[in-house]
Amino acid sequence: MLVSKRPQRTLARDAEIAGVGFFLGADVRMRFLPAEPDSGVRFVRVDLPGRPSVLARIDHVVPAQRRTAVQDGPARVEMIEHVMAALAGMRVDNCVIEIDAAECPGLDGSSRAYVEMIEAVGVVDQDRPRQALVLERSFVVREGDAVLAANPGNAEGLTLSYHLDYGPSSPIGGQSFLLELTPEGFRDQISPSRTFLLEQEAKALRAMGIGLRATEADVLLFGPDGVVGNSLRFADECARHKVLDMVGDLALLGMDLHGFVVAHRSGHHANAALTRKLAQSVQKEAGRDDRPKPQLPVRADGTIDIHGILDILPHRYPMLLLDRVLELDPARRVVGIKNVTFNEPFFQGHWPGRPIMPGVLIIEAMAQAAGVLIASGVNRAGKAAVIASIDDVKLRRPVVPGDQLRIEVDALKIKPTSASVAAVARVDDALAAQARIRFVLVDAAPAP
Repeated sequence: MLVSKRPQRTLARDAEIAGVGFFLGADVRMRFLPAEPDSGVRFVRVDLPGRPSVLARIDHVVPAQRRTAVQDGPARVEMIEHVMAALAGMRVDNCVIEIDAAECPGLDGSSRAYVEMIEAVGVVDQDRPRQALVLERSFVVREGDAVLAANPGNAEGLTLSYHLDYGPSSPIGGQSFLLELTPEGFRDQISPSRTFLLEQEAKALRAMGIGLRATEADVLLFGPDGVVGNSLRFADECARHKVLDMVGDLALLGMDLHGFVVAHRSGHHANAALTRKLAQSVQKEAGRDDRPKPQLPVRADGTIDIHGILDILPHRYPMLLLDRVLELDPARRVVGIKNVTFNEPFFQGHWPGRPIMPGVLIIEAMAQAAGVLIASGVNRAGKAAVIASIDDVKLRRPVVPGDQLRIEVDALKIKPTSASVAAVARVDDALAAQARIRFVLVDAAPAP
């Protein structure tokens, strides 16, 4: 349920912060400016021609190791989570951030300096209400042993809980932390908590040329005997920093969240996945899914047979890799199958004596299922969905003759000119492959 609980807020005046990027090692200067109501948080790359910008929203999040990054065209900004956490924690909803590098400065590894800056310049109310998503059902993300769940709460506001567990042999012991988020609570209990990693992880990153200018004074390094060259601000500082990251990543929803978020061993990737689910629920509630959808050749039982697939997709032998659509929730989700037989032409050369379906063709099968999903959400007459990028690809098990691929595709964003999806392929209950795929719609001749 969407509600308005408080006025939007922005900074009272300009402010600046400078430092060094932890990952890329560049000197960085950031200038924070007040912004108009409903404009959100926008990063402007002043070091690039034309000063391109990117809105800090979940649909602009791109893959990045151990940090959160957003990108829109040439405008890419990394490690934004500490900045976003400070703004969200202190309830600054609208802000323009001019930055002269590709990464926010690490400072002392926490959000404390950003909070101090916000308090120094002040915050003012604006004449527009701030929307909030009040959870009425649970949203769950599972990634291996990690679980992240957003549940309805018993009161207004957001409560966050994190349980950290790296196992009995880790120098970082098990920790738990719970907080009802308020500006005062964020400032005092969360913002001073710092980035942490194992000493061996830091050495591996430096060997790859990452983090060369970061020192033991900047981040918490844990060796076999505990913190190296530094001291803890809280006994449970690591769990608190995980909550800080959650606040920053959930801020990419673009509105307040009222509920109870519980995390176990999760990180930035799970945070982003949960935020996407929440954003999709907001889109549904806003009525975007009530728009007329293109008519597809769906049978009475809700499936699409091969004749219907031929009507939708331009692919033909030997590149048609989708045999049937089992489920279709227009513009949201599709489930299809590909029956893998020994007669597939690629088995003649991949490989004689040990036939294995090429991973790129599994990805292609997922893309074709996505093509059906895209066709259910936009008018594709005279258009073809062409792959623009593939991210987060994982091939988990070989696919061999006799297997049946069950392909599940969830829409992340579908627009008249582009689309992005998250797809998985399974054999029985075993995960065979997964990927995030982005498409552009281009002019194309109709299929014969």
